[in-house]
Amino acid sequence: MIEKLKAKGFKPTLSNKDVLKGEFNGYDVYVEPVTNGNKVYRIFVEDANPVSESDIKIRFNKLCRQFEKNDKYTSFGDYIIPEDEDISTQMDIYKKRFQASFYQKPEMIDTVLIYNLMDEKMGNLYTPEQLENPTEEVKQKINEVAEQIVFDIMRVKTVWFMISKEGYNKYSIVMFYDNEYNHADGEDL
Repeated sequence: MIEKLKAKGFKPTLSNKDVLKGEFNGYDVYVEPVTNGNKVYRIFVEDANPVSESDIKIRFNKLCRQFEKNDKYTSFGDYIIPEDEDISTQMDIYKKRFQASFYQKPEMIDTVLIYNLMDEKMGNLYTPEQLENPTEEVKQKINEVAEQIVFDIMRVKTVWFMISKEGYNKYSIVMFYDNEYNHADGEDL
């Protein structure tokens, strides 16, 4: 992964050869791949140059809009920060965390997998007769289970970012590109 990033113009930092610096989405950033057993499960991205409160609000909202417009991602919330929001007060006094999560849509949803999971989950809840002639309640449960299965498939590849305070009135964006397929799952215990 580091070699791929270097090929895109990222350069190692003097303090850590695994942390690279370069341009990403129009901003200077630090990038660090995080691995588990030589498999990357997270790409950590942080702004190299902290900015003011008003600038970070613009940057955060711009990122939200970019992800919302990108057909590769979906989200389940509206994360836009209102213009009159006092980020400093909210973070310092109320410990609010300004964060947004987006889920990478699978290139192709494995319909066989979904059907198998649906059969398994619904078979544990209802008889074949109830599933052949579902009531409104059963139909609602089928929809809930299907939505949960699709969400579980999508949540495996998540992008989330947040505002990080870097001192007095200085803020940066910290991003995480996560791939749960490669995350530790207790296999080394």
